[in-house]
Amino acid sequence: MTVRTRFAPSPTGFLHIGGARTALYNYLFAKKNGGTFVLRVEDTDAERSTSESMDIILDSMRWLGLEWDEGPETGGEYGPYNQSERSEIYDRYLRILEEKGHVYEDDGAIRFRVPDKTITVHDEVCGDVSVNLKEQGSRRYNQETKQEEEANPDIVIRRPDGSYIFHFVNVVDDIEMGITHVIRGEDHLSNTPKHLALFEAFESAPPVFAHIPLNLNPGGTKMSKRDQGALIHEYRDGGFLPDAVNNYMALLGWSAKDDTEIFTMSELCERFDLSGVNKSNSKFDFAKCKWVNSEHLKRLSAEELLEAATPFVESANLPAADPRMPAALELARERAEVLAEIPAVIETIFAGEATYDDASVEKVKSRDGIAAVVTALREGLAGVEDWSVDSIKAGISTAAEGIGAKMGALMLPCRVGVMGSTSGADLVPVLELIGKEGVLKRLDQFAAKLG
Repeated sequence: MTVRTRFAPSPTGFLHIGGARTALYNYLFAKKNGGTFVLRVEDTDAERSTSESMDIILDSMRWLGLEWDEGPETGGEYGPYNQSERSEIYDRYLRILEEKGHVYEDDGAIRFRVPDKTITVHDEVCGDVSVNLKEQGSRRYNQETKQEEEANPDIVIRRPDGSYIFHFVNVVDDIEMGITHVIRGEDHLSNTPKHLALFEAFESAPPVFAHIPLNLNPGGTKMSKRDQGALIHEYRDGGFLPDAVNNYMALLGWSAKDDTEIFTMSELCERFDLSGVNKSNSKFDFAKCKWVNSEHLKRLSAEELLEAATPFVESANLPAADPRMPAALELARERAEVLAEIPAVIETIFAGEATYDDASVEKVKSRDGIAAVVTALREGLAGVEDWSVDSIKAGISTAAEGIGAKMGALMLPCRVGVMGSTSGADLVPVLELIGKEGVLKRLDQFAAKLG
């Protein structure tokens, strides 16, 4: 059997992290098993579905690297892949149910007769779940009484306006497209007995089901589009790496048997398995997501880092083509967790002069004899001929000896005097990149500021 999985988004908004994680799990499972990953568009809700939303979803999936083997813009032998274009197929399957006596008309709608028996879902994650749809019944909200009341348990599969509902088209498409495994959110588990009843009515073997745990926000409720980290395009705009986002999403409900946390996409494809999916809900942690990204940043080659950082560097009006940029980025990758943070770490290297943080200046200014320290620093660094890290350190050490101080006592004044702040990248490599002339100019600027 060739594994065939599918991701079926509704083009009614942005790609949400919950949907992206579902797509990722389906993608990884297909790749792990040498199968096919299908993208199917559930756009039967004509009022809410838009082509703009679909473009955003496709762009987000491509940014993540979740390329589909069959689907929109790719094609395949089971198309069309937009449900809005499959009405003839749904009509044909409806006639099958009509011929078998499984449906009836109800005020213009078509209902499917749910069987009066126990239906058991054999789920790869949640285990066996059994229900009798007739006994369970159905409930609806009565607008007049403002209360819930018992309702007809038989499923509406076609509305009075002729449009088909999710449960019906979902099953038909899975049959038609030969889907072997359905991996989706646990919130769909309650729908699965209805789907199994339809599979049985069509005399078609159902796919294997795996309902993955929900992804909750830090407050413990299901993530909404308003929660931080909810929308995939914001990761791209915020300077995350696609592999890092996939890595973190994988950990939201799945874990490796050896507790490894950092994976490349190829490693995820090799190691992902449904047996590693947790039964309990996951809780989103944006700080953890940024940490995962920082680990991926550290693993980029110098060339990859430059390519990834260039859009953010250029948007900050920093010279991406400057020969010092690769070395500056090496300093930044130890400080920045996302690409968007890199310009703030390295901008002082390429500035004509220092921009001073008032609190940092006051912290240094309060030290006794600070003017003498800055003078000694300038003299010590002015005497450095070979402007390299080791020679710069030696120059600062010489300056410290000249005023009877330890070298460490000069480092903070030097950092603030040259970089403008008590924080930032490693000082001496920054001094090397700024250059001797620039460093001396800034120390003069700082001495004048101290008065």
